[in-house]
Amino acid sequence: METAALQIRRRSTLLPALLLVVSLVSAFELGSRLMNYVQEEFGTEAHQRLENWQRLHALAANAPIDRQLRLVNSFFNRVTFVSDIRHWGEEDYWATPVELLTTNGGDCEDFSIAKYLTLKSMGVPDDQLRIVYVKALELNQAHMVLAWYPEPDADPLILDNLINDIKPASQRTDLEPVYSFNGEGLWLNQSGGARTRIGEAGKLSRWQDLNSRLTESLRP
Repeated sequence: METAALQIRRRSTLLPALLLVVSLVSAFELGSRLMNYVQEEFGTEAHQRLENWQRLHALAANAPIDRQLRLVNSFFNRVTFVSDIRHWGEEDYWATPVELLTTNGGDCEDFSIAKYLTLKSMGVPDDQLRIVYVKALELNQAHMVLAWYPEPDADPLILDNLINDIKPASQRTDLEPVYSFNGEGLWLNQSGGARTRIGEAGKLSRWQDLNSRLTESLRP
């Protein structure tokens, strides 16, 4: 039986909803075409999650950064964790925030990407945000989180779907950073906490694929 997630993969009319997240303007509005489509195809609860996302933006767009981080982290952490193979029928698929919320499911990459794009749409500078690929030591598996840096060399705060508390990276001894990226670049983590820029995030094929899908959504 086809899941809602797999239905979305074949229905590109969902993608235009992301145009304001991608362009990162201060206004944030999901189109009526998309909202009507979600209501008709995925029901009231999916429609409500997208409405709540818009309300979150309206509530937090002008809030202090600590409140923005808490609200965004808490909002997306309510979504159900589901593995990619079960949810999307692929080993590793990076979903858009609309796909995440409409299907009410995703994994750590999807949570981190949604938080990153939402905070950027609220005006948080890109150079303060990094999506970080880590090893979750207690789980002995790959994991992804979002880091917020108040200053370039500061101890960042970690937004993680595994826990609701936002803690400094120095207190997350259960995570071992491997590499990080944002819209401006790609960094390799080294022993002792040093980070070396190794190029553009476009080197990551799934990040490139995600951005290609977002770019497609901007076209008439």
